[in-house]
Amino acid sequence: MDDHEADLTDDDGDEHPWYRRRRVVWGSLGVLFVLVLFGGWLGLRAYQAKAGLEEARSSAQQAKDALLQGNTKDASRFATEAQSHAQEARDATHSVPWNIVSVVPWLGSPFRTGQQISDVVLGLAAEVLKPVAEAGATVAPDQLLANGRLDVTALRNEEPVLTKIAADATRLDAAAQAISEPRYLSTIDNARSQLQAQASDISGLLSNTAVAARLAPSMMGADGPRSYFMGFQTNAEARGTGGLLGGFGILRFDDGKPTVDTLAPNTDFSKAFPPFSINQEFDDQYGFTNPTSDFRNSNQSSHFPYAAQIWKRMWAQRTGMNVDGVIAIDPVALSYILGATGPVTMPNGETVTKDNVVELTESTVYARFPDPADQSGRKQYLQDIATEVVKKITKPVESPRKLVNALGRAISERRISVWSANPTDQKLLEETPLAHTIPDDPAPYAEVVTNNLGGNKMDYYLDQQIEYVADGCDGDKRSSTVTVRLTNTLKDVAGLPDYVAGRLGFFPEIAGDIPRGTMFTSVRLLATKGAEVNSVLANGKRTRVFGSVERGHPSFESQIAIPPGQTIELTFRLTEPIVPGEARVPIQPLARNVTPKVSVPVCSK
Repeated sequence: MDDHEADLTDDDGDEHPWYRRRRVVWGSLGVLFVLVLFGGWLGLRAYQAKAGLEEARSSAQQAKDALLQGNTKDASRFATEAQSHAQEARDATHSVPWNIVSVVPWLGSPFRTGQQISDVVLGLAAEVLKPVAEAGATVAPDQLLANGRLDVTALRNEEPVLTKIAADATRLDAAAQAISEPRYLSTIDNARSQLQAQASDISGLLSNTAVAARLAPSMMGADGPRSYFMGFQTNAEARGTGGLLGGFGILRFDDGKPTVDTLAPNTDFSKAFPPFSINQEFDDQYGFTNPTSDFRNSNQSSHFPYAAQIWKRMWAQRTGMNVDGVIAIDPVALSYILGATGPVTMPNGETVTKDNVVELTESTVYARFPDPADQSGRKQYLQDIATEVVKKITKPVESPRKLVNALGRAISERRISVWSANPTDQKLLEETPLAHTIPDDPAPYAEVVTNNLGGNKMDYYLDQQIEYVADGCDGDKRSSTVTVRLTNTLKDVAGLPDYVAGRLGFFPEIAGDIPRGTMFTSVRLLATKGAEVNSVLANGKRTRVFGSVERGHPSFESQIAIPPGQTIELTFRLTEPIVPGEARVPIQPLARNVTPKVSVPVCSK
């Protein structure tokens, strides 16, 4: 042993403590260096993941905008960029340091969530966005809808591609909803929630698009001419599907080309038609009002196929013509359409625009024609408006995209309804928002349906608020409450004729005590299957309720009077079964839009 080696050991041959300490320090420094290096590597990958996801989102938005503008070349380019950025993010979240941390209990939770997020984003970019952009050259509105005709052949040819894209979107939506919640890092949790909402929206949109591609060619005359009874509903007098049938026409399609004829007022349906049975349940609930023989009571139920079948049969009895289906539309939908096509000019020179068509048809027209004994002028005026709007939309439009967007908005608000006499087409329709059916399933449900009982036109002034709340998911049953606030916003009754603000439908013995302009309204709540009513309160006091069942849903009806300027709050207190599924609160399409408040937990059992 040389002198240097002797200095490093004690008399017993062991290393000196100071040397052992130095080795520990160097070892610790080495471990710290590795940790810093690892942390830097992980941090770099985190930065790359964040940047990739943000760039992918930006490119995806640009691709969407380009598609809506009909610029398919740019849409495809941006979609490719979105896929490339999403791949970069996915590579970063599946790198060595990320994989190591992701398996560490608790600490790895947000890293595992990040991996799942990047997987779904890449899937949406590669399997949904890019194929949609590539198909956009064929299915873009400006390509499909040209010269007043829908290219039903091109749409049918693209149907297999659109169906596959929709299936992929549905699968990726399920993967997005299954992404685990991170134990910490709210930023990751916010990204997760945003992705889940976006994936759900994309899946729903593409599913509807795929169904439309399967449905539209058949219904719009790709296999031969089709004809539809088209009813114009006036929601100044509320009915279950929206409003009283105010007029109608026959809409025809031949190879995607629409034409309209036989526009007529509802007085053409004023005769008493031979009654017939819809089904025993319908007959029991509505039969006493003669819904199949008196058009004024034909659409009290919110289940549109009932009204459609009645209108189809009335038209056949009147003319001998059997239409292939029925369509309903209201003045608010017409306002959206005029916003896309531009205003129309009436024979008398008056301009009807998106801003005045609702007020003209549901309020002003009654002041112009105040004599209830002579309504031919009013009905002709409304018919002239319908004629000019129909002419506008059945001719080439300047911006097909704007028209498609307007129709989409009207459909989302339930202001356009469609029923087909063809069972195959009707089954497909019921997968879309167009069908307006009362669903035959057990998921939580609260649909408020109003019907005007006063025989007046007061519902133009009706304002609604709807709230549906329920307890948690423990046990087999839970308490729930549906609150409906109805306000009569009319301020000046003096200028309104009696057939607008009068009391035709009120009981004679009480009509004299009720002020003009009072609403007499049936408010019906269709509740979750198996629900039971505990009480119904009107402004805090118990009120009478009529019970029945419609399509398996219990129905609870209260009848109320609302004087001008006043509000009635109806509170339905229920006990309902705890069932899986998200709560649905379909909104009746009346003159004013309603956004319901829903606080109902989603249960898994």
